[in-house]
Formats: sequence, structure tokens, C-alpha cells
Amino acid sequence: MRDFSVQVPEGFEKGVHMTRAEVEQNIRLMAALKMFELGKLSSGKAAQLAGLSRVEFLETCGRYQVGVFNYAPNEVVEEIEKDLDTLRQVLPE
Repeated sequence: MRDFSVQVPEGFEKGVHMTRAEVEQNIRLMAALKMFELGKLSSGKAAQLAGLSRVEFLETCGRYQVGVFNYAPNEVVEEIEKDLDTLRQVLPE
């Protein structure tokens, strides 16, 4: 991992009632969540940035209401149609 510096105002830790380590962890987590949400990072890379396993990261997405399925609107329709086709093949009539 590389170091990356972020400047925060004096007393920031006290203002948010966190230790320096907690602030650093939260900034990494929030950056990972947002970059994943925007499609800039895969869930694996976002998890790495956040210092979590992929499963932990995906669970955290749920807590912060970040969708784990990032489909374009037209892709959603295609995925649903594929799922319905699969169900039709599997389920008896």
C-alpha cells in the first residue's frame, strides 16, 4: 500500500468524536464506498482500500445504502429477462 495524505482542520478528531485512527479508517471507508458506488473501483479494490474483506465490504455497503449491483438502466432489463428465462427453464409448467 502507498501512503496518501489528506489534510483536515485542527481539532477535526474532537469535532467528530473520533481518534485519529478512527478518522483515517472512516475516510478510507467513505472513499471506498463512494468510488465503488460511482463505478470507479471494483468491490475487491474498494474492500482493499477500506481495509476489509470483500464480504465485509459488501455487508458495509448495505449499512450505508450503497447498491452492490451497478447496472445501467438498459442492463437491468436485460438481466431481468435472463433471470426470467432461467426460471422458465428450471420451473415445471
